Amino acid sequence: MDSEALKGLTILVAEDEYMIATDLTQELVRAGVRVLGPVPSLEGAMDLIEDADHIDGAILDVNLQGENVFPAAEMLEKQGVPFLFATGYDKSVIPPRFKDVTRCEKPIGSKHLSHLLTTMISETR
Repeated sequence: MDSEALKGLTILVAEDEYMIATDLTQELVRAGVRVLGPVPSLEGAMDLIEDADHIDGAILDVNLQGENVFPAAEMLEKQGVPFLFATGYDKSVIPPRFKDVTRCEKPIGSKHLSHLLTTMISETR
């Protein structure tokens, strides 16, 4: 992961698969990211979004313990926070309003993820 490009950023991780969440968090921390989470539930993600002073970006699993993450995505969108979807699901599960949001197939390689995050965040600044 490109530690210089991500260093100092705050990234929310909403992922309910323990091993994926742990690996992703470790990769991000090694890159100098302040990780919010990882959080395994929609309610937890929404609480973190509501309580956070600042979020630079988010990685959202589409399905968190059987609940779609889209209400959290709407909260991030309203705050102007860029996010991407990490999922094993087909793009047909993504509502039309989020059709332009980047969707990554799990597992996501760290170099690919780093590139996506830095691009996504730089486009909103």
